[in-house]
Amino acid sequence: MAEPEMDGTAMTAVADSLVRDRAALNGIPQLANSDGVLLRVRTLLPEFTGALQRVAEQVLADPAAASRATIVELAERSGTSPATVTRFCRALGFDGYADLRLGIAAETGRARSAGWTVDIGREIQPNDPLERVLGQIMAADTRAMHDTASLLDLSEVARAAVAIAAAPRVNIFGASGSALVGEEMQFSLHRIGIPVWAWTDVHNGLASAALSRPGDVALGISHSGETGETIELLAEASSRGATTIALTSFPRSPLAELADIVLLTATQATTFRPDALSARHPQLVVLDLLYVAVAQRTHERSHAAFQRTAQAVHGHKAAKDS
Repeated sequence: MAEPEMDGTAMTAVADSLVRDRAALNGIPQLANSDGVLLRVRTLLPEFTGALQRVAEQVLADPAAASRATIVELAERSGTSPATVTRFCRALGFDGYADLRLGIAAETGRARSAGWTVDIGREIQPNDPLERVLGQIMAADTRAMHDTASLLDLSEVARAAVAIAAAPRVNIFGASGSALVGEEMQFSLHRIGIPVWAWTDVHNGLASAALSRPGDVALGISHSGETGETIELLAEASSRGATTIALTSFPRSPLAELADIVLLTATQATTFRPDALSARHPQLVVLDLLYVAVAQRTHERSHAAFQRTAQAVHGHKAAKDS
């Protein structure tokens, strides 16, 4: 049975403003109506509440079924009303439900053709063979990579690369899984001669952030964009004049709103791999792109650094048989 909903005019105004707000934030480009529908739903999901959230969750739970359902059927499955489904369509930038269905159908069709939908959304059972588990993980990660490529603003990546290439000092902040990703980025940048440090301890990180100066760069990594320690560290560096970069999946998160440059990732959760864990591979892809962009802008220095570091560690490699 459908639950009582907000006043129609008020809810319509809220829903219609979501897409406009999202597009305006940090210069993030809107996707065409025929592309990235499910990505838009996942990105806007934290902004939805009540009935709109239930519609979004129903669409994400079974996109193929949503593409075949009538507006009444989708409303019944989500415990809402056709009017709510219509408002949901407007929040995504569609004129009506028919356009939403066509968009989802086109996207799921492309995904099937590319082999991205194998077992996506299906719970992994304890007795599932590893072949099926591998297929589900590969499909989810492939879809997340493609969604990230659609969501990522390459002009923001270029801005971040220019800032890092010229920075006297780069600090990377992250906690838990994000800390592991940050350490990987620190290793890559260090190999090409960038003065970079990755901090996981809050006290040490705050001390380093407090010593930031204009021209320095601070990179904060958080899937949710709500990790308090990472926000605090980035805010301290920002207050000292450092250029701040956020790597997150949510463009309206506190971390994103704090940063000068925002790099966005998309996720595709699976059983045993919720969003925070499934975000790791897309994060690594974006940071790898950023690393290569920095290396391009410091080509001579990077090439020389690679030669020196390779020569330094060469003697520690196992000797090959003659």
